[in-house]
Amino acid sequence: MITAGVAALDLAVRSELLAAVRRIDAFSADNDPYGEHDFGAIEIADQTFFFKIDYYDRSLTFHSPDAADPAVTTRVLTVMRADEY
Repeated sequence: MITAGVAALDLAVRSELLAAVRRIDAFSADNDPYGEHDFGAIEIADQTFFFKIDYYDRSLTFHSPDAADPAVTTRVLTVMRADEY
């Protein structure tokens, strides 16, 4: 998912942002204190963006009863401008 702020970006900036999200692998105790790899920040075109992953049940109605179990979990990635968080 992308927020309205990300959707409004110039296509080239939006493409660069989404490609950067796909490449993220630099998690550390500073930016991922719980070791869940479900949140991050990216700087693109002098702007800060966040991404986050939420864990829903298969019907996308409630939080997953067990986020580690793909049989009962649907993961949703959201990319947003920092000021939209």
